[in-house]
Amino acid sequence: MRTLPILLLPAVLMPAQSWAPLNSGSTASLRGVSAVSAGVVWASGTGGTYLRTTDGGQTWRAAAVPGAGALDFRAVHAADQGAAWLLSIGTGDQSRIYKTADAGLTWQLQLTCPHPKGFFDALTFWDSQHGLVLGDPVDGHFMVLATVDGGAHWQALETPPAMPQEGAFAASGTCLTVRGKREAWFATGGPRGARVFHSADAGRHWTVAATPVRNDTASAGIFSLAFSDARHGIAVGGDYSKPDDARQNIAVTEDGGRTWTEPPGHPQGFRSAVAFLPDRRLWIVTGTSGSDVSFDQGKTWKRFDNAAYNALAFVSSKAGWAVGPKGAIAAFRLP
Repeated sequence: MRTLPILLLPAVLMPAQSWAPLNSGSTASLRGVSAVSAGVVWASGTGGTYLRTTDGGQTWRAAAVPGAGALDFRAVHAADQGAAWLLSIGTGDQSRIYKTADAGLTWQLQLTCPHPKGFFDALTFWDSQHGLVLGDPVDGHFMVLATVDGGAHWQALETPPAMPQEGAFAASGTCLTVRGKREAWFATGGPRGARVFHSADAGRHWTVAATPVRNDTASAGIFSLAFSDARHGIAVGGDYSKPDDARQNIAVTEDGGRTWTEPPGHPQGFRSAVAFLPDRRLWIVTGTSGSDVSFDQGKTWKRFDNAAYNALAFVSSKAGWAVGPKGAIAAFRLP
């Protein structure tokens, strides 16, 4: 009998992704980053620092908000080339929100934490007028405030009770995320934490779901979450005091955050930020012990970089940035 030749097909190779370090011109510890377009990106950090580029990161302008040199800006949200909000952390009046409408030439203090024991964690907006700020529990409830006029006024919203010792992590500005026009989620940590709160009506009402992410210490829990659509999301974290420990550092949802499960694979260490790249259908996570990528909705992960970064921002697979310690900024590269 005549035999047919065996054809050996080459293995399908995933594109090789990488971070390309950039010169930020700053030595601040950077925790916040917000991308408006492939050219315009804002970042923020210690010493009242903010940074801005209009050429995709080739050059950065680093400066400090006047009178805010002692503040640590853990989150930034940019609306366009000229408008951005900065959120600082700290107890009581150290937690603040500043806004610029002229690319940083002037800044307006829009909000100081209204409670002396309060502590802001994250800030985000659905659009240039509607946004939320998240703070640690005060009197047994998380502090959530909403604006409908670009931050000129903020209204406190009711939230379900927090668990004892539960809080949120101001690590990357992404423990709070929004989608569409009214949906919002925020994630928690600490003993009895690692939960996800969800609102379908712009923060007026909330439901709460447990996750399998570790919550065994004050330094463990969920640090970041993101959604690829209204149903599919990923939450990442771990224990920031154990950057190489990959145990229980991820959870996924397929029902909009009502239930969360642990996938078969996981990133290789503590991770403080997660982002979805819709044009390539891939997920990126990063933290102080490296970065990982998933091409299968978070089921499996591959580490592609060992450098320490704290936060991520993407416009597309061809326009993404990470920020980290000592002024570190890098651009994402994917062929």
